[in-house]
Amino acid sequence: MSCNQSIDYSLYLVTDRQLLAGKDLAATVEQAILGGATLVQLREKDASTRDFYQQAVLIKQITGKYHVPLIINDRADIALAVDADGLHIGQEDLPLHIARQIVGPEKLIGVSTATLEQALAAEAAGADYLGIGAIFPTGTKSDADSVSLEELRTIKAKVRIPIVAIGGINETNINSVMSVGVDGAAVVSAILSRPDPLRAAAYLRQLIALAY
Repeated sequence: MSCNQSIDYSLYLVTDRQLLAGKDLAATVEQAILGGATLVQLREKDASTRDFYQQAVLIKQITGKYHVPLIINDRADIALAVDADGLHIGQEDLPLHIARQIVGPEKLIGVSTATLEQALAAEAAGADYLGIGAIFPTGTKSDADSVSLEELRTIKAKVRIPIVAIGGINETNINSVMSVGVDGAAVVSAILSRPDPLRAAAYLRQLIALAY
């Protein structure tokens, strides 16, 4: 991916409509971007294809407005349909080389990994970045494997592509994650479930800046 070096992964927002407590998703994403979110992954595990597409169209309008990359979780067809900036896949999703054939060489592909072996395999297969986790217990991804900070540090030392830590990251523990030297922290509830997403994102950005 030729533009991968220019991507700012530092505050990576992953969506989950179940955490919005009545807030509008598009408005919440916009507030998060205004607060400092640098990248948005649209994750719709339970939506129909039509609903996922319609949400993706709305979120693409907002991320495009602020020149923030949009990544689509799991669904290569949705990523192509809205011309998203990339696709994020897990260990049980399409093989990376097939996903690359579908979305082409210009779009980012991120891969969820939980071990050094998975991370090295994804890098070798051409992943643009890795999502490593879950670092802390999380209620938003019940099937996530646990990864210690020491394991995260080891993976960071062994791979050359950007690494984003994910899983239970919030304002109380983001410093410990960023101190490992990862390229970013992926957050879900720490922004989406807060009554003021802009303020929550801005505070996390402050903590990330201090960690660097």
